[in-house]
Amino acid sequence: VVASVSWQLVASAFPIAFLSNPFTYIFLRICLFLEATGLASGAWVLAAIHKKIAGFQRDEVYIGTAEERAAKK
Repeated sequence: VVASVSWQLVASAFPIAFLSNPFTYIFLRICLFLEATGLASGAWVLAAIHKKIAGFQRDEVYIGTAEERAAKK
């Protein structure tokens, strides 16, 4: 915890000096790209676990497809 907070404090106190470091800038760009892809998003992992535990199924199982609902009218 202390290690992650210390980098945040340095970055907030000296943002220009922190981002002018080429290694930091490249690492930041890689992290932003990875975040944009959504591959490392923790919400996907938590949703998959919750789906398994709760036994959720696709909407078609509960309410049917659009064609099936239209045929019932």
